[in-house]
Amino acid sequence: MLHHAQRSRHFPCSFQLQFPHFPATQTRLFSSIFSSILNLCKKPRHLPQIHARFILHGLHQNPTVSSHLIDSYANFGLLNLSLQLFDSITTPSSQIYNTILRNLATLGEYKRTLLIFKDMVVNKSMYPNEKTYPFVLRACSCLLDVECGKMVHGQLVKLGFDSFEVVDDALVQFYRGFTEFEQKVVDEKPLKGLGFWKCLIFEASQSVSSVSVINLLRESVDLGSLITGKAVHCLVLVSDLSEDLSVNTAMLSMYSKLGSLKNARWLFEKMPEKDLVVWNIMISAYSQHGNPKESLEKLRCMANSGVRADMFTAIPAISSIRQLKSIECGKQMHAHVMRNSLDYQVSVHNSLIDMYCECHCLMHAQRIFENVTTKTVVSWSSMIKGYINHNQNLDALSLFSRMKTDGVKADFITVINILPACVNIGALEQVKCLHGYSLKFGLNLMSSVNSALLISYAKCGCIDMARKLFDEEKIDGKDIITWNSMISAHAKHGDWSQCFELYNQMKQLNMKLDQVTFLGLLTACVNSGLVKEGRAFFKEMREIYGCQPSQEHYACMVDLLGRAGHINEARELVKKMPFKPDTRVWGPLLSACKLHSETKFAESAADRLLTMEPENAGNYVLLSNIYAAAGKWDKFAKMRRLLKEKGLKKTPGCSWLQIKGHVHEFLAADQSHPKANDIYALLGILEFAIKEAKDQPAGKVS
Repeated sequence: MLHHAQRSRHFPCSFQLQFPHFPATQTRLFSSIFSSILNLCKKPRHLPQIHARFILHGLHQNPTVSSHLIDSYANFGLLNLSLQLFDSITTPSSQIYNTILRNLATLGEYKRTLLIFKDMVVNKSMYPNEKTYPFVLRACSCLLDVECGKMVHGQLVKLGFDSFEVVDDALVQFYRGFTEFEQKVVDEKPLKGLGFWKCLIFEASQSVSSVSVINLLRESVDLGSLITGKAVHCLVLVSDLSEDLSVNTAMLSMYSKLGSLKNARWLFEKMPEKDLVVWNIMISAYSQHGNPKESLEKLRCMANSGVRADMFTAIPAISSIRQLKSIECGKQMHAHVMRNSLDYQVSVHNSLIDMYCECHCLMHAQRIFENVTTKTVVSWSSMIKGYINHNQNLDALSLFSRMKTDGVKADFITVINILPACVNIGALEQVKCLHGYSLKFGLNLMSSVNSALLISYAKCGCIDMARKLFDEEKIDGKDIITWNSMISAHAKHGDWSQCFELYNQMKQLNMKLDQVTFLGLLTACVNSGLVKEGRAFFKEMREIYGCQPSQEHYACMVDLLGRAGHINEARELVKKMPFKPDTRVWGPLLSACKLHSETKFAESAADRLLTMEPENAGNYVLLSNIYAAAGKWDKFAKMRRLLKEKGLKKTPGCSWLQIKGHVHEFLAADQSHPKANDIYALLGILEFAIKEAKDQPAGKVS
C-alpha cells in the first residue's frame, strides 16, 4: 500500500512548502480558471507548467483541480505522474480516490487499483461512487479475484449502489463465466422501475417511432418476457412500422433470443426486405436451438437470394455442421470460408477445430490449430477437448503443457476439459497440480470446477479428498450437479450409506432431485445388491419426482435384478420399457444369464446384442462362455469360429498406476513392461501365499 511517508520520494520536495492562504472565493475563481486551462491543453509538455502554477497559487491540494490534473496526465499516458500527484496530496478526498481508481483500471493497472481501493475503504473509511465501482469490479475480473469481487458486491448492496444500472451491468459482466453466480445475479437483477417503463410507453404513445419501439423490444429481451415482446409487436402492426427493416430486425432478434422460433419463422417469412443481418439472426437462431438442418437450409436460401455470407454467418453454420457430424458439409463450409476470406477472426478457426474434432477428423483439426498464428485460450481448449474425446489423453496433456510453456493462462473451461485426461491415465499428481492452479486463481470457487475436481479425485481413488472438497463448499453454493457428483462418487466406491445420507440431506433442503440423482442412487444399489431399495428409488423417481427413466436407469434395474437372480422380473421390466432397449440394457441381462446359467434367455439377449453390435468381440466371447458352461460345445465352437472369421479380438483390460510421477500401463497377460519378470514373480508368490492361507484351518490363520 502507498503511504504518505513514501511520497517525498515520488514527488519534488517543493510540494511540501507552505504557501500563502487565499480566501475561498478567490480559490474557487483560480480553480475554475485553471480547470479551463487544462481543457485547452493539447500537449503533454505544457502540463508540468500548468501544474507549477497550481503550486504557486496554493491549489495543489484542491480536490477539483487535482482530480482534473490526474485525468490530464493519465489521458496523455503519463500514469506515473498521475500517481505521484496522488501521493503528494495530504488528505485525498473521495473525489481524488475515484479519479485515480478509474484511471488505473482504464490503463490496466489492476493490482494497484485494488491496493488503492483497499486503502480507501479500510484506512480512510471512504467508498467509491457508482461511476467508479464498475472499474473496481473490472480489476477484480481481470485478476480473477473472485473473493474481492464478492466483497465489493456486498458493499454495493449495503450502500444501495446495485440499483444503478451501470453498476448492475458491471456485476453481471464480473460474474460472466461463473455460471452459477452469473445466473443468480441476473435472476436477482432488479426490474426496471415503473418510471422507466412509463417514460418508454409515454414516448411510444406520443410518437411511435422506430427508436422507441426498438427500445421497448430490447427491454422485453432484458426482462425475458415474450408476452411483452408480443405486445410491442402488436404496437408495430397498428403503427405502420411493419415495413421498417430496423424494427423488423429488432423483433426477429427478440423472438430468437427468447426462444420463440415459431414466431421468428413467421416474421421472417413476412418480411418484405431481408439483409445479411436478418439472415444471420435466423441461421444462428436455428443453430442455437438445436435445429441444425433448418439452419443450413436457411444458409442455402441466403446464397440463392444473392446475399453474401460473412464471419457471423460462418460461425453458426459451422456449429450446425458440428451438431450433424457431417464431414462432407464441413469440408465444403471450410472451403467456402477460405475462398471468401471469412477466416480473418480466430473465432472462425476455433469453430472449425470444434467441428472437425466432432466429425472425427482430428488430423484436419490439428492442421488448423497449428496454422493459427493468434491462438486464444479457446483454441487450446478446443484442441485439448478433441484429443480427449478421441482417447488421446497423453497428447492432450502434452498440448496442455505446451500451452503453459507458451504463457497462455488456462481458464476454467480448459481446467474442466483437461481433468478427464488425467483421470483416464490415472495421473493423480496432475489432478493435484490442477487443483492447486484452481486455488491460486480462484477457479475452484465455481461449482463446475469444484465438481470436476471432485469427480476426478473420486475416479482416481481419493474418495476422502473428493468428500473434503464437497464438505468445504458452502451449503448455498452447492448446486444439483455438485450433490449428484458426490452421490455418484460414493456409489462407485460402494458406499451406499453415504449415498443415502446425501439423498436425505437433499430432501431436507427441498432440492429438486433429477434423473442423475436417481442414477447415482440406483448405481449404489447395484454395487451393494440392495434390491428392495433399488425398487423403491425406481418407483419414487417416477411417481413423486416425475422423472422419466432413461436407458441408463433401466440398465441399472436390469443389472440389479439380474445379479440377485430375478431374471424373469428383469425380462418383464425390459418388455415394459416405453422405448426400444439398447445395448446398455441387453448387456447386463446377458451377464445375469451367464451368472445364473440361464442359457435360454441368454441366447435371446445375445441375438439382440449381436444385431446391434456385430463388431463387438466381447459379446461373442460372453455368449461362447455361456455355451461352454452349459456343455453346448457345438455352439461354443460356432461362436469362436465367428470370432475368427470376422477377425475380431476382445479389447484387453487395461489399468494405469502412477508411481513417483511416472504412469505405468498394464494390459491383461501383458509382458511388455520392462519389469514384467519381477512383477509376475511377485504375483506368483502372492498367489502361493493366498492358496496356502486358504488351505490352513481357520484357527491357524494369523
